[in-house]
Parts: sequence; C-alpha cells; structure tokens
Amino acid sequence: MDGVWGAKEAAPPSPPEIAAGKMSVKSERRGIHVDQSELLCKKGCGYYGNVAWQGYCSKCWREEYQKARQKQIQEDWELAERLQREEEEAYANTQHTQGAQSLTFTKFEEKKTSEKLRKVATVKKFFGASSRPGTKKAIQESSFKAEQLEEEVSADNLLRHLKEMFTPSWELASPAEEAPEAKAPSPSISRQVSIETDRVSKDFIEFLKTYNKAGQEIYKQCKLFLDTMHRKRELSVEEQSEYAQSLYQNVADKLQTRWKVPPEKVEKVMDQVEKYIMTRLYKYVFCPETTEDEKKDLAVQRRIRALHWVTPQMLCVPVNEEIPEVSDVVVKAITDIIEMDSKRVPRDKLACITNCSKHIFNAIRTTKAEPASADDFLPTLIYIVLKGNPPRLQSNIQYITRFCNPSRLMTGEDGYYFTNLDLERTVLRHYGEAIGCTYIKEI
Repeated sequence: MDGVWGAKEAAPPSPPEIAAGKMSVKSERRGIHVDQSELLCKKGCGYYGNVAWQGYCSKCWREEYQKARQKQIQEDWELAERLQREEEEAYANTQHTQGAQSLTFTKFEEKKTSEKLRKVATVKKFFGASSRPGTKKAIQESSFKAEQLEEEVSADNLLRHLKEMFTPSWELASPAEEAPEAKAPSPSISRQVSIETDRVSKDFIEFLKTYNKAGQEIYKQCKLFLDTMHRKRELSVEEQSEYAQSLYQNVADKLQTRWKVPPEKVEKVMDQVEKYIMTRLYKYVFCPETTEDEKKDLAVQRRIRALHWVTPQMLCVPVNEEIPEVSDVVVKAITDIIEMDSKRVPRDKLACITNCSKHIFNAIRTTKAEPASADDFLPTLIYIVLKGNPPRLQSNIQYITRFCNPSRLMTGEDGYYFTNLDLERTVLRHYGEAIGCTYIKEI
C-alpha cells in the first residue's frame, strides 16, 4: 500500500494525545488517497482485482491458479513414480523368500477346501430327497418362502432406488451420518431454511422453463454440480470454490456460444444459477471449519473495537451527522453492512455492500452540496465499518470472493464497491500503524 497515505506530518501523534485533544486541526486531518489503478487487476487486464486473489481479477487468478496446480500435479506425479520404482525394487529383493512361503500356504488352502467340500457332500447325501418321505413338499415350501423373501427384498430395493432418484442427495444422509454435528439448528430455523430452499428450487425451475432445451441442460448441470459437491465435502474450500467458478464459466459459455443468449439475459440466468446452488450449499461452505475464517472474524471485531476512539475528523470523513438527513442516511448505511451477514446468496450479500455504498455517496453529497469523489468514499466507508463493526466481516468477504458469479466482481458498480470494501481492511491496518496504534497488526 505504498503511496496510499498522505499524512500531513512526518511524526504522527500517539493515540493518548489524540484522545486528549492535543492535536491541531491541521494534524488531525490525515487524508486517505487510493489511486484507482490500485483497484484494478495487477496483470493489466482492466478488471477489478481482489486482495484475496493476490491483486488479480477472478479470470487472471484462475489462470495463475491452474498453472500452479498443474506444476504441483507434475511434481506429485514425478514423486509417485520415484516411490513406485523404489517399492518395486524392494519387492523384487524379497520376492524369492515370499514365493516359498506362498507355495506352502497355497497347498494348505487347497487341502482345507477339499476337506470342506467332502464334508458338504456327505451332509447333502445324508439329507437327500431319497432319505426322507415328504421331502419334496418341504423343498417346495422352502423354495416358495425363498422366492417370497426375494420379492420382498426386491420391493425394498425398488422403493429405496425410487427414493434416491427423486430425493436430493444431501437430504439422504442417515441419522448416523448427521449425528457427529456438534450443534443442530433449532426446528424453527430448519423449517425456515427448508421452506426457502423449496421456494428457490420452484422459482428456478419456473425460470428455466422459458429457455426450453437450454433450461433443461442448465438444470442438469446444476444438479450434477450439487451431487458432486455433496460427495466431495472433504475437499478444501479453495477446491470447492474452483468447482463453483468452473460451473459459472461453463454455463455462461454455453449460453453465449451454443444457445446464442443475449448478454443481458445471460446475467439473469447466472444470477438464478448462483441463487439456486448457493442456497443449498450455504451451510456447508460459509465459514467452514477447515478454514481460519471464524478465528479471523473474532480478531477483526476485537481490532475494530480497539479503534473506537477514532473520529470522522481523523479520517477526513466529509460527512456531517449533525444534519438530520445525513444522520439518517448514515444509519441506513450501517444497517445495510450489518444486514449482509443475514443473507445466504453471494449476490444478495453483494447487494448489501452496494446499497451501503450508495448511502455513503448520498451522505457525502448532502453534506458537501456537490458530487462525492472516490477520495471521499473510502475514508467514509472505513468510518461506517468502524461504527457498525459488522459481524463475520472476514467470512462474508471470503464467501463472496469464493462463490459469487465472477463477472459481478470484475466489472460494474458491484465490483467497484466490493473491491473498496476488501481494500478497506488493508487501508485500516495501515491507518492504525500511521497514527501510532502499534497493537493493531492486521485487519
């Protein structure tokens, strides 16, 4: 973040001096300036970059990720071949000794099998049809019972197969499989989630009907994706994210090239695809236990609380909350950023960020009586985050980054506002260091 800060004094005062009011008006105002080029992909493609993608956009990050992955696969393959050669050599050295032992064991097994067959033949002969009268009838009854049992088993198998065909795979988990979960949701929450999931599924099917054959193909792809994600829950969240991004890319490519769907309709379809799959996957991929997202969430909240003494003047926030209209808009902005955590679909979370950002621009415009600039926006966004301290900020940003339709993060106002929120954490960390808050190490 070199060049981001425009501190007006070489030696910034310590927090106690700020709290005691021993700063001049000039030294209080520390401008935060971010060059707009710093928001773009560092590969120079023109799309918005992302801190989680190491400054790349979604497209360039996937390319870099695939290169690194192919390199790792090649290295693993070479290692596997070397280990296999070593194992074959070790096996060849011990094969002679093991061969002798194997021969002895084989003769023993042949003798044992022969003895067993002899005993079975003797028993069959003793209980043969000619040894007892009425055996034929008993055999018929036994055969009938066996056939009846087989029919019952077949019927059970048929019912089970039908259930598997018409029931989503994630709903087929047995009670034994669900038992290990530490904390089960309350019945009311489960009912609410189930109702929402059913509603989203029905809306998705109705929406796809207007696309005829293309809609059927998209639905099949989404179902296959959900089944794959269910079977591969042991994968890392990064690999699950890669599967989701691949689905988005494949569906979008088919819509554009194979079915010649106009770009504006492609976006609508992709929004519905994202809503359908992520409503079902949310509880599995949001803040997963395999990551440190929850730990980082708590750290971010603690560090934001540690900056409770920071005032709008210190951040050069051009917002006057004494104006009733501005105060109301600031409250709406804080409400939107907090409400983000209650949404399940990445696009809905992104919409909360966009709404919050629009309220910020309105507050600045009302205060200054002129259009707001980008240099006004970022410090005001930081102030809103400090004042609202939204829950699970890290997890929500990571969830959007991993599972949102990438085209929304790469371009447009949604991408711009999200990139600023993602950048805000880095800027806020630098701000804590610049004002002498040495115990703020990372946000």
